[in-house]
Amino acid sequence: MRIAVVNNFFPPRPGGSAHLAQHLAKKYAAAGHEVLVLTATYGEAPREETKDGIRIVRIPAWTLPKTRFAANFDIGFVSSPSAKRRVFELLDAFAPDVVHQHGQFFDLTWLSGWWARKRRVPTLLSIHTRLESPLSKFNSFVYGAADRMLVAPLMRVHRPKLVVMDILMDRYIDKRYARCISGKVNIPVGIDPAVMRGGDASVAIAKLGQPGKRIIVSIGHVIPQRSRIALVRALPQILVEHPDTLVVVVGGVYHDEFLKIAAELDVEHAVVALGALPQAEVPDYLAAAEIEVHELEGGGFGTASLEALASGIPVIAAIEPDNFLDLVVESGRELFIVPPVSSKDPGADPVALAALINQILDNPEATREAVSMNAQAFIDQNFTIDAVAGRHLEVLKELAEEPIQTGSRSNRAG
Repeated sequence: MRIAVVNNFFPPRPGGSAHLAQHLAKKYAAAGHEVLVLTATYGEAPREETKDGIRIVRIPAWTLPKTRFAANFDIGFVSSPSAKRRVFELLDAFAPDVVHQHGQFFDLTWLSGWWARKRRVPTLLSIHTRLESPLSKFNSFVYGAADRMLVAPLMRVHRPKLVVMDILMDRYIDKRYARCISGKVNIPVGIDPAVMRGGDASVAIAKLGQPGKRIIVSIGHVIPQRSRIALVRALPQILVEHPDTLVVVVGGVYHDEFLKIAAELDVEHAVVALGALPQAEVPDYLAAAEIEVHELEGGGFGTASLEALASGIPVIAAIEPDNFLDLVVESGRELFIVPPVSSKDPGADPVALAALINQILDNPEATREAVSMNAQAFIDQNFTIDAVAGRHLEVLKELAEEPIQTGSRSNRAG
């Protein structure tokens, strides 16, 4: 097959969506398929390159101004008349059998969907982020309006099949996009388990310059959906029992409310925000830490969390036991589930979180021994990029072979 992979985010830009798109593209190419990646320009990355058997073309992009509606996130958009021509020219020349898109609110998704509709090519769309805000009803209203008035109508143009990654995404898709799509398929997020294994704790400890600390590492970008606020609110209670605790946040800080709250609670001395780091450095911090904590808004379990789990470190998260649809987790077996604030607020209860962290810090070695093998086996059996890529290829092949109702594919370049 000829597969076009489309994502405004792609390495060297960091992020779970970017890395998943790259991993899948590599696996598609390794399986003998021709792969074209269309993405947005980022930093000094070349406009075009061929790497790992993949042709990568970066379309000139402009960065969305940092606002509360974009969670201060550096989102690169490519929209312009020249971008539309460039995308259409590239896809016409490549003539893909199927297009695998990432991100429902990116303009490359809209442009490639427009092209796919005109050329009668099927699309598979992986949604990585739900347009919701756990911290602001007003922002949630704005996001919901954007979904109804912009995203859904544009999705209806090419009616993609959507990848469902967890139970929350399944509910979200049914609520927002049910009438705009051709169907759903359950495929979990895939990772390379080896990526976060084998870190050197001494390297991270030396870089931090604070030896003797009990480290709680928090991996991933800080956005409203992963705000770290509950963790900071739990810190005073944690520091009473374990005054040598240090929270180390590894990820870009696009929402800094947790730092302001840390100052208000007089615990800022126990919080270090390192910013985004190269992926190769993250395993050292996981190796140096006693616990990994960042999924606390009740918003699911993302790529960074899966990678942390694969490392064998005890992971705490505010998720439902059936978060992974057919795979049910048990608190204390593969990971630790922190209770929510209430039935209406799925976010972690800071008091319960502090108690759970203190319990683990009382005997971190025993805790790691109890969950490490279970966590790694859970990842190795269900979330490897090989297994997930294989399932994606099955679906892409099915889509490519489905008859096109609106005309012959021989007209796709016309």
